[in-house]
Amino acid sequence: MVAKFGGVELAFDARAELGEGPVWDPVEQQLVWIDAPRRTVHWFGLQGVETAIAEVPNTPGSVALRRSGGLVMALEDGFWLLEPDLRTLLQRTPLPMTRPGIRMNDGKCHADGSFWAGSVSADLSPTGVLWRLASDGQLGAVLAGVRLSNGMGWSPDGKIFYFIDSPLFRVDAFDYEPAMARISGRRTVVEVPRSDGMPDGMTVDAEGYIWLALWGGSAVRRYAPDGRLDQSLPLPVSNVTSCAFGGRDLTDLYVTTASDGLSHGELLKQPLAGGLFVCRGVGTGMPSPAFDG
Repeated sequence: MVAKFGGVELAFDARAELGEGPVWDPVEQQLVWIDAPRRTVHWFGLQGVETAIAEVPNTPGSVALRRSGGLVMALEDGFWLLEPDLRTLLQRTPLPMTRPGIRMNDGKCHADGSFWAGSVSADLSPTGVLWRLASDGQLGAVLAGVRLSNGMGWSPDGKIFYFIDSPLFRVDAFDYEPAMARISGRRTVVEVPRSDGMPDGMTVDAEGYIWLALWGGSAVRRYAPDGRLDQSLPLPVSNVTSCAFGGRDLTDLYVTTASDGLSHGELLKQPLAGGLFVCRGVGTGMPSPAFDG
């Protein structure tokens, strides 16, 4: 029997420490996501079961599809490739270490075949960088002075880039220049009151609306491009980490959550913390671009 909570249902009782980075594979019709502290990558199929698990050599921050098969991954120490056999790992580009305690975090692919992922320092000082990994392996800094690089995405026309630096409690927008792979004109489109939770991962749907996961906020919210709150989907767990559209028609919103950071008493009240949830028919997503390297 499927456990349902309003418009949300439990897809898989994953009991992840820190479920993150969901991305839909339209070819295999399955969701790929990570459990960062356990250093694992998971595949979840439409049949409601896990289809594969892969272990990685250090803490993963995010993963994305590769056009040639397998995954590109932002791991703790830089960018790696997972081959289609889901066993062979190759380090693509090491992370430039500007100071100790830096690691990679959330990331997304752009339609041009590049992979964008940001770093975070252990003390959340503004020393992180948003990086762009080109298909030829060249690594370029897109944005410096980041505290905790998290959710990102592009508008349907590709002209606006959205980015979350979580400790700022907001979603920022930039004008995106594809010819130069450059962002400019930073402005805030969504401000989240601290009492509502901290913005974490996000996705953008086919209408240009922003779906925002709230760590400590027990919800995913949908915001209009102008920042207006349009909808809120409550979840039965507090630490909601990220979301991505999937399913045959990209109309199901998959949501990752975490048990990490909860006390023993809180875990007793939230037995499904770390679960993978799905909200069916709430919108229509855009196909996930893949890394061309």
